[in-house]
Amino acid sequence: MTRWLNEALYEPIRQSLRIEKVLFRGKSPYQKVVVFENAMVGRVLALDGIVQTSEKDEFVYHEMLTHLPMMAHGNVRRVLIIGGGDGGALREALRHKGVERAVMVEIDGMVVEQCAKLMPRLPGKAYRDKRTELIIGDGIDYVRKSKEQFDLIVVDSTDPIGPSEVLFTDEFYRHCRRLIRDGGVIVKQTGVPIFQGQELSDAVKRLRKIYRHAGAYVVAVPLYYGGFMALTWASEKTDISKTKVTLAAKRWAKAKIKSKYYTPEIQQAAFALPQFIKDLVD
Repeated sequence: MTRWLNEALYEPIRQSLRIEKVLFRGKSPYQKVVVFENAMVGRVLALDGIVQTSEKDEFVYHEMLTHLPMMAHGNVRRVLIIGGGDGGALREALRHKGVERAVMVEIDGMVVEQCAKLMPRLPGKAYRDKRTELIIGDGIDYVRKSKEQFDLIVVDSTDPIGPSEVLFTDEFYRHCRRLIRDGGVIVKQTGVPIFQGQELSDAVKRLRKIYRHAGAYVVAVPLYYGGFMALTWASEKTDISKTKVTLAAKRWAKAKIKSKYYTPEIQQAAFALPQFIKDLVD
């Protein structure tokens, strides 16, 4: 009998992925964790029945979550990742030789363990990198207590339900503001606007109360059905939407990173928002 993952993130519609083989199925204190194989997209991570990432398309999301804000900033040395249990965002951030330290705080150790074991291409060598500190713990608790300063904070969380709900609050954003160095940037995922418009609007509204600059840019991640996904950003001093292609190209050439999705042209093009997303942001 053919088995399928019937993802029901949005109740009226469903996305189905055929399961060739279940590699892991478990329940952590926070969520149900499943890793399975699919003939078209390779190994897939699903949490509480919702697709998080696949081997086929993970690079799209992870490159845009890291390289774009890093090229806008120009001198990121210290990175904080909240969430990101699959390891992809950490892997991409560490490809920048200028990064001296990367702290990753993920609440669910089961996700980290199983992705490292069953989807090792995602973290790559990131956990063995001397610059990495991996903390299995609560992101809100970390930002409340930490006194470290970072140039980039990446919030690579699930949607604002369950353990990730607190990562979409004023309190969390204010603590992140305290941890960001002068000119630093915070970037977070805020769903697919055509279906999750309120999530995007709420995030931008909250961030604009705390930071001088805030907005969104878009990326099309194939397995996040619904078209464009919104990545929301904020900074006190750096308006990352105004980075010129020539400057991004100069910085990218210096970084000497071979990407699969990001380009200096996309650095600017990602901020060309469709009207319905502009309306949600503004």
